Amino acid sequence: MMELNLNCDLGEKSNHYNGHNDEELLKIVNTANIACGYHAGNKEIINKTIKIAKFNKVSIGAHPGFKDKKNFGRKKLILSKLEIFKLVVEQLEIISEISKKINYPLTHVKPHGALNNMACEDFQIANTIGKAIKKFNKDLIYMVLPLTQMHTAAEMLNLKYACEIFADRNYNDKGLLIDRSHPKALIKNSKEAIENISLMIEKKAIRTISGKFLKTDIDSVCIHGDGNKAVQISKIIKKGLIRKGIEFLPLNKLSKFN
Repeated sequence: MMELNLNCDLGEKSNHYNGHNDEELLKIVNTANIACGYHAGNKEIINKTIKIAKFNKVSIGAHPGFKDKKNFGRKKLILSKLEIFKLVVEQLEIISEISKKINYPLTHVKPHGALNNMACEDFQIANTIGKAIKKFNKDLIYMVLPLTQMHTAAEMLNLKYACEIFADRNYNDKGLLIDRSHPKALIKNSKEAIENISLMIEKKAIRTISGKFLKTDIDSVCIHGDGNKAVQISKIIKKGLIRKGIEFLPLNKLSKFN
């Protein structure tokens, strides 16, 4: 039986998203990437999200982004390596302090939005994020987009890492996510999403918008929590893949980490 993880970006209540899907999604997904208050959310929301995750036995991780609530962390910012290192560590400290009080430890780190996209293409950014994770806690899993500079950095730093693909996004021929400004960036149809993800898992490859398949390991599938159909798509994907014999587990419970 193949193992897989279903993750979701949560705790992102802001002017851009009201967080209405979070509680329902935490009953479906195995892993929550929780905003640390810089691009979205705050300490109160982090606290609430971790408590619900713990109740549902959902593993939790930090979802650090640029300190830019106005643009939801989706605008590229040019920072030095030192500034990026500090940015990541500060957010890890915020969420870690809250998780310790709840007695529910962090398992991983997944960068958010523009920071994540920039790290895919820029080794220095990917490596700096990895170094920040390693300095903070070498046992945390670095969630990366496969076949990118993040993947390379995680391997070079000898960090535990998980390869993540997106159920509701399209890829270009380099294996990178198509920019959200593109009309076909998002997959909004749940039937199309389940067909897309099933093919990628079956072929162990990223499917590009042009129809190519790029071979890679796949450990986790991401659903964006702020999508209008996020709950519906998550349920359909999980149900459809369970029927295909896939076992869903929290990220830190996957065999590769044990």
